[in-house]
Amino acid sequence: MTYVYPVVSRRSGGVSVGINLNPNNACNWRCIYCQVPNLTRGSAPPTDLRLLEAELRSLLTEIVHGRFLEDHAPPGAKLTDIALSGNGEPTSARDFEAVIGLVGRLLEEFALMGSIKLVLITNGSLIHRPGVERGLAHMARLSGEVWFKLDSATREGMRTINGTRQTPERVWENLVRAAGLCPTWVQTCVFALDGKPPEASEQEAYLTFLRRAVEADIGLKGVLLYGLARPSQQPEAVRLSPLPAAWLEAYAEKIRLLGLTVKVSP
Repeated sequence: MTYVYPVVSRRSGGVSVGINLNPNNACNWRCIYCQVPNLTRGSAPPTDLRLLEAELRSLLTEIVHGRFLEDHAPPGAKLTDIALSGNGEPTSARDFEAVIGLVGRLLEEFALMGSIKLVLITNGSLIHRPGVERGLAHMARLSGEVWFKLDSATREGMRTINGTRQTPERVWENLVRAAGLCPTWVQTCVFALDGKPPEASEQEAYLTFLRRAVEADIGLKGVLLYGLARPSQQPEAVRLSPLPAAWLEAYAEKIRLLGLTVKVSP
């Protein structure tokens, strides 16, 4: 398929139906842990909404009315969500708002409204676009939620890890905007770079950023903290390695002390 794919997701805890709005492998960021081969700078191409709808209806039919889960997923696995993710930043698609409407119609058609989630996995950099804001408001009405990337809260860290010159203050503004439109989790990937975990200054900046969110009461659902599970396809891959599960759990505990829920996926 061009747009739709199934995946057993460790973070969602079941089978996720992914929607890839960036089949051209283009993204406005370049994260060094990205698993997309031949990643290029750019935006999503125009979406063939008819093809997307046909593919999504076909896969949901197999899952809801067929034997897809029995034949292709671990025993007992269930459909947990439809996730806009894929090979680039999904909110760069000019058709983003229309895609949310399309997914909403199919959730109703398959009687899935309220029983599974609609998830947007995003770097958050384009939340300010009017079409994206309207799409997020619609997602909230569909029991959706946003997973908002925050791997670093410093300029240097964001340039190194995410390949962006966006400032932490702009990230803050977009996070506040996202949380005000739709239930929002912060998602953070942590790993060793050149054999070392994030420096103490990076950790403190990140915790300070989250403390600000708690004190400002912007309504964060919590933090999704995860490590490396698949090899990076970027030139920096040789510099990356997973951190021990115990390290992730200790970091999660520091976040919990701020008053936030944390889900850890080593």
